Amino acid sequence: MSSSSHSEAISAATLSRTIHQKARSTSYPGSDTKRTFVNDEQVPWSSNFPEYNPVEYTAPVVKKQPVWADADIGNSASFRSISFNKVDGLVNRQSFEGIYKIQERLPLNPIGRTGMKGRGLLGKWGPNHAADPIVTRWKHDTSGNKVIHQLSKKPILQFVAIQRRDTKEWAIPGGMVDNNENVSLTLKREFGEEALNSLETTDEQRKSLATKIDQLFKEGTQIYKGYVDDHRNTDNAWMETVAVNFHDETGESAGKLPLQAGDDAGNVCWMDIDADLRLYASHIVFLEKVAEIRNAHWKAN
Repeated sequence: MSSSSHSEAISAATLSRTIHQKARSTSYPGSDTKRTFVNDEQVPWSSNFPEYNPVEYTAPVVKKQPVWADADIGNSASFRSISFNKVDGLVNRQSFEGIYKIQERLPLNPIGRTGMKGRGLLGKWGPNHAADPIVTRWKHDTSGNKVIHQLSKKPILQFVAIQRRDTKEWAIPGGMVDNNENVSLTLKREFGEEALNSLETTDEQRKSLATKIDQLFKEGTQIYKGYVDDHRNTDNAWMETVAVNFHDETGESAGKLPLQAGDDAGNVCWMDIDADLRLYASHIVFLEKVAEIRNAHWKAN
């Protein structure tokens, strides 16, 4: 996959509209655990908050230490072998945000406090890397013409959206970068598994899908690379992602893919891009940037 980059155009100010809103949501997903309250001014570590005593939570599934999860701090020998802020064996523990601090042997969230320590549902201490493929096409009418929004007077762009099984929120299909996996492979694999249900296809069908995905994913535009505001984030474990737009200008490639929800997705569809969408994590910010670079409709006024 070759790619051009527009990631620098998403400013810190733009993304800060969503930073640590979802990462401070009161109820932690998949549990009855409530976060310690942290107001906006108390988020930065530089803010004086001497009474801060966050609740600690690591999900039972993570504590069982599956292959994708680190050792718990209680497993002192294995935990001490972790090397933060570098590529640690097959695991990339570097952050897109730069060097993160280590306090009492634990990595500190580079954005600030979340009201929870531990790992929650995340497998890795520190950054947990993901990849989000944003597949788009123009919306066409029955005559094959681009549909123009009545108010913005710009063509409407559509993206492949999946509905997550866990939170029921609509999202960009994507997922975790496996150990020692190139991000370009993650983008293809996650799109195939979640939007095309490639895990449930025959070998012949899988090969056919792989050829179509390879063709579509030849050229991509990097939209964002960095920290993501996510319900699962804690003081010691957080999500980071690379978001890449793969656009089908003619509709002859992505537009003819047989969408079928699979893996972590409950539903999948082509969805019109619009500012009023309510999406998972920071995905709405990524779509705003896509609409901007494609000169597509974003909002009516």
